[in-house]
Amino acid sequence: MAKNKSYFFCGIGGSGMLPLANIVRDGGAQVAGSDRALDQGRLAPKFEWLKSLGIDIFAQDGSGLTSGDQILIASAAVEDSVPDVAKAKELGCARMTRAELLAELFNASTRSVAVGGTSGKSTVTGMIGWILTDAGLDPTIMNGGVMKNFVSADTPFASARVGHGDVFVSEVDESDGSIALFQPEIAVLNNISLDHKSLDELRALFGDFTRKAKHAIWNADDIESVALLAPMALPDAVSFGFTDRADVRAVDVVEMPLGSHFTLLVKDERLPVTLQVPGRHNISNALAAIAAAQALGVPMAQAIHGIERFAGLARRFDIVGIAGGITVIDDFGHNPDKTAATLATLKAFPGRIIAFFQPHGYGPIRVMGNELAAVFAKHLNRDDHLILCDPVYFGGTVDRRLGSQTITDAVAAAGRQAEYIPTREDCGNRIVGLAEPGDRIVIMGARDDTLSGFAADVLARLVKASV
Repeated sequence: MAKNKSYFFCGIGGSGMLPLANIVRDGGAQVAGSDRALDQGRLAPKFEWLKSLGIDIFAQDGSGLTSGDQILIASAAVEDSVPDVAKAKELGCARMTRAELLAELFNASTRSVAVGGTSGKSTVTGMIGWILTDAGLDPTIMNGGVMKNFVSADTPFASARVGHGDVFVSEVDESDGSIALFQPEIAVLNNISLDHKSLDELRALFGDFTRKAKHAIWNADDIESVALLAPMALPDAVSFGFTDRADVRAVDVVEMPLGSHFTLLVKDERLPVTLQVPGRHNISNALAAIAAAQALGVPMAQAIHGIERFAGLARRFDIVGIAGGITVIDDFGHNPDKTAATLATLKAFPGRIIAFFQPHGYGPIRVMGNELAAVFAKHLNRDDHLILCDPVYFGGTVDRRLGSQTITDAVAAAGRQAEYIPTREDCGNRIVGLAEPGDRIVIMGARDDTLSGFAADVLARLVKASV
């Protein structure tokens, strides 16, 4: 459907834009784009890689739009004052959101799997995609995170995979309501919890999402999912989890620092499974992926073979390195559920935690700041340290009255060690100064790809200090 069309991606380096740009480019479309990160001199390797694929990259000044035949792909939140938008209007270009273009491609596929939920979407999408690839089904995969199994010298930013099989696997987003655009054969619902929208809005979106699918795969351990889906009595629905009510269930769980082992119960079968990714949340993710693969007809033994070789996603409990007995971890945790899962995985084993957290905007602090503070207060011990810098802010009109200090003040009031240090540079100095052998340093946050560079810099400084 994208063949012979010309698309211009405003913000092409974004986690949702980049993989979609690659999918439509491989589908035969002409692709170009701009990004303010390029204008600011950030993330140069990503843009050089896009150029190597034949994608023209422009400054975000309108210069990349030259014809009314181009289709502008831009978030609905991108303001009309942005030069690319103004130039597109002047030329009479059609405009679509990223989600509208993705849904158009997804809904046209022969078979489809959409992965929704507040947390774990990218990991489950990557797991399903890898199982199907390992099984020889050659799927197309649209993800918001870099999938390590698909990373190579030619694909260092492998957040998408373009296959020639019948199956399209994609994570879908509830935060902007665009999940409503998708018509999946198989709908996977990981969980429902507070994030960008109210719970009432989320219940309505996820209820419609699962109701219109041929097969619904849902989390029997999640209270909100149970309350929403159990009364719906959906035909061909499959539940997963640790509870004895689940259709696809994990028992005899053994957690390890870098993985886990469990017994998979499906009907009358008991099958051993070993994962390369740690934490109970990843066992739950694996159950969802196995259930989805089975719904597509993948034999259970093949699904297990694939999931056991799943290497994880970049920035999902990604161990950057160890120096002087101190481990540095890069993680995407940014909402209460994701942050709790990361901290719970760390607290399953001894050692002090130094947690750095960068809120992914001022708006999220207003929506979930209290819940984030409660998560930190619950999962951190009195000898752990929490450090927050200022939230992600790339400009624009946003209320900045509530900042990071509202979270650290609340966590400190709960008797935990929490500091607000405005700049990341000064946070790095504090982290390196605090760190001792046996500590685990976790760098958490979203919407800012330079966080991985920050984690690498912290490790480099620890290496230098340990010599």
